Amino acid sequence: MKFKGYTKRAVAALSLSLGLFTASAPSFADVSIGYSDWPGFVAWQVAIEKGWFKEAGVTAKFEWFDYSASMDAYAAGKIDGVLITNGDALVTGSAGAKSLMIMLTDYSNGNDMIIAKPGIKSIKDLKGKKVAVEQGLVEHLLLLNALKNSGMKESDVTIVNAKTNEMPQVLASGDVSAVGAWQPISGQAMKAVPGSRPIVTSADEPGLIYDGLAVNPASAKQKRADWLKVLKVWDRVVSYVNDPKTQADAVKIMSSKSGVTPEEYLPMLKGTKLLSLSDNKKVYKKATGFKSIYGSTTVANEFNKANGVYKDAQDVDSYIDASFINAK
Repeated sequence: MKFKGYTKRAVAALSLSLGLFTASAPSFADVSIGYSDWPGFVAWQVAIEKGWFKEAGVTAKFEWFDYSASMDAYAAGKIDGVLITNGDALVTGSAGAKSLMIMLTDYSNGNDMIIAKPGIKSIKDLKGKKVAVEQGLVEHLLLLNALKNSGMKESDVTIVNAKTNEMPQVLASGDVSAVGAWQPISGQAMKAVPGSRPIVTSADEPGLIYDGLAVNPASAKQKRADWLKVLKVWDRVVSYVNDPKTQADAVKIMSSKSGVTPEEYLPMLKGTKLLSLSDNKKVYKKATGFKSIYGSTTVANEFNKANGVYKDAQDVDSYIDASFINAK
C-alpha cells in the first residue's frame, strides 16, 4: 500500500529532482497521472480497463509507481498529476513542486491503525508506555490526534521511531505496547501477535487523512477541459465500485492490479471511503475541522512543520482548487 509520507532525506532528494521540473508532461496523452497501490487510487483501474476515458473524450495515461516514486515523477515533471495524500501534496510543494488538489478520491476509513498488544483496551491504557510509529508519517498524526481526543499529551507516552514495514516484528518483540501501521501491514502485525487489536483507527476521525488528485498548476489551467472529463469518469468509477451488482467485478479488477485475491482485497476497500463528486462538493466547502479539505490540510500542515518534515508552513489555500468540483 502507499508510503503516505516523506522523511527529511526523501524531501532533500525530491528537491534535487526539481531541476528537471517542467510545466507539463509530454503530449503523448491529454493528461498523465501517477498512481500507486491504495484502494482509492487503484479504483481508477476499473475505468482504465473498461475504456471509460475514451468514451469521455479524453486520453488519460496512468503510470504505475511505488507511492514515493510517484511523487518523485511528479516533481521531475514526468507526469501532469499524481494521486497523493493531502499532507504529502504540501510536502512536494514545500520542495518546489507545487500542485493543486482538484478532487479527492477518498479518505482513510479504518485502514490506518494503532495496534495494541493483548490487555490494552484503549488509548488511555497506553499512558506511561512505549508506542512505535514512523515519526512524521500519518500514523504518528493518528496517534497524536487520538491522545488529544482522550485528554492526553504526546509526553504521556514514549514514542519509539520505527519503519512502518517493520511494525509486525516490532510489536512481536515485546519492547513496545502498541504500533502504528496501515493495511496490509497492520493486519500482519495482528497476525504476528495473537490477541492484539486496533484501539484507534482512521475510522474514528473521518477526514484526518484525505487522498486525491494533485495536478500541476500549469496543466490545470491549460488542460482544464480534459481534467473536468477525468473527474466525470471518477464519478462513474465510484458508482461501479459501490453498486452491489458490479462491486464483485470492480474488486476483481482492483485486486488483480494489487496482486492479491478479491477476498483479501475487499476488507482493504471497506477501510477506504470513496468520495463521489457530490461528496467532494461537501468536503470542498471551506471550514475548520476534518470534514473540510481545508481544515484537514491545515492540521497536516501544522503536523508537518512541527515534526520537521519542512521548515516553513505552507499556504494551504494555494494548494486547493474547488473550481473543478464546483463546475457545472
